[in-house]
Amino acid sequence: MNPLPEAPPAIRDAVHDWLDRFAACVREVDYAAAYPFWHPRILAFGTVQAVVEGLEPFRDRQWDSVWPRTSDFRFRLDATRVLASPDGGMAIAIAPFTSTGYHPDGTPFDRPGRTTLVMVPNPAGPEAWVAVHSHMSLAKGVPPDSHARRPVKAR
Repeated sequence: MNPLPEAPPAIRDAVHDWLDRFAACVREVDYAAAYPFWHPRILAFGTVQAVVEGLEPFRDRQWDSVWPRTSDFRFRLDATRVLASPDGGMAIAIAPFTSTGYHPDGTPFDRPGRTTLVMVPNPAGPEAWVAVHSHMSLAKGVPPDSHARRPVKAR
């Protein structure tokens, strides 16, 4: 059987850097800083979200329902796998994440999950790679609702 098309170190490192910097946007609830990481016509879905197309619907239906209501979001880079096409024209990140959710009474709970991102090079933008697809879902048994109310830093 053929091995998986693991990304070469330069692509893997660039995707890890992307994940780390994007996670900082989530922690800061900074939508404006996060926009350059995504293709304007992103196709995305999540644990309780149907497929949406476009950055604004993605923000309104996914980010708004998660980022202000959670904290401490990080990708587990030590457990992240990055695959890439042989020509380097596409990369896929398979990344577990951690975060903190909050029960209605404010008590915190661990909120782990996983992400699959499909990314393409972006020679014309500020980011070297942009995500064209995102699927983020919570681990089995994790409550889907979190009840923090953090402010959005920049829309």
